[in-house]
Amino acid sequence: MSLDYPIIDADGHVLEKDRELHDYLGGRYSAAPRFETYGYFPSLDGWNRGTGVPGKDPETPASRWLQFLDELGVHTTVLYPTGGLGLGLVQNPEWSCVLAGAYNSWLADRFIKVSPRLKGVALLPVHEPVEAAKELERAKALGHVAGLLPAVTSLHKGYGHRDFDPIYEAAERLDMPLTVHGAPSRGMGFDFFNKFLQVHTLEHPFAILIQFTNMVFEGVFVRFPKLRVAFLEAGCGWLPYMMDRMDEEMEKPYRVQAPLLKKKPSELIRNGQIWTTCEVEEKALPFVIQQFNPKCLMWPSDYPHERLPDMFKRDIPEFLERDDVSDAHKKAILHDNPVDFYRLKI
Repeated sequence: MSLDYPIIDADGHVLEKDRELHDYLGGRYSAAPRFETYGYFPSLDGWNRGTGVPGKDPETPASRWLQFLDELGVHTTVLYPTGGLGLGLVQNPEWSCVLAGAYNSWLADRFIKVSPRLKGVALLPVHEPVEAAKELERAKALGHVAGLLPAVTSLHKGYGHRDFDPIYEAAERLDMPLTVHGAPSRGMGFDFFNKFLQVHTLEHPFAILIQFTNMVFEGVFVRFPKLRVAFLEAGCGWLPYMMDRMDEEMEKPYRVQAPLLKKKPSELIRNGQIWTTCEVEEKALPFVIQQFNPKCLMWPSDYPHERLPDMFKRDIPEFLERDDVSDAHKKAILHDNPVDFYRLKI
């Protein structure tokens, strides 16, 4: 099927390397030696990810990403970290700031500057919200198109807390969207699982739902009406469930605990501030389009994670063949919506 628009991948990943990030460390860390025994980012959850599945791409330099885009017939990708998804588990706030800054500079030099088809999302050191706001502004100057809030942190508070308001103020002022992206499973109640299959099934959606619930009920999207936030890598089928669930909760006496919400949560959720990505084979997608806001759905490749390279090639053809999703909605998901969310110039 020939398309008259370029396809945008709203969520791809890079495999960052400490030996490359080391050259970008600032402050008192710039002259410090590097010990290869320890990684710069914390382990996501204690599960081994250091040895891959045979056939998977072990490296993702800009050249490989561009080759992959050509293989899929995709024009542009928006790149997220891999190990960096564990930034929220860093214990030392100073180190979180230094490491986030190093990653963002590295991503700009190694990818953003190489090709306009490679867009970057900046890591934000949420441990220090004022510094994170400054880093978001620096990231925009470097060419990044969004800022990343790690879905799992060691901060013992959700992103609905007013401590994070400096980040939201900066995002509104800069017209930069924010994204909440999971990966770690630590502390979500299933640490007793002894099979990664079970861990991976829940680690993304649980983390997303925790932050989503906290942000909506604490009125983040009321206090910051121009803020755009995407909740990534949990599919989209959770949205209608959460819209119904939250509306039901607001019918109960303890709705007074969400004093900023003057309308149903479902109305707030579909007003254009909340975004997500969808899997191409999700059976719930037509219902999500009906219940949610079809202008706020995007397609993610998630390359190079989880699957072998050839497996990704089936996604777009299979999606375009679906007869339960209109051509207009397919175009929105594959092009219009990510262009709007990230403010891309294609």
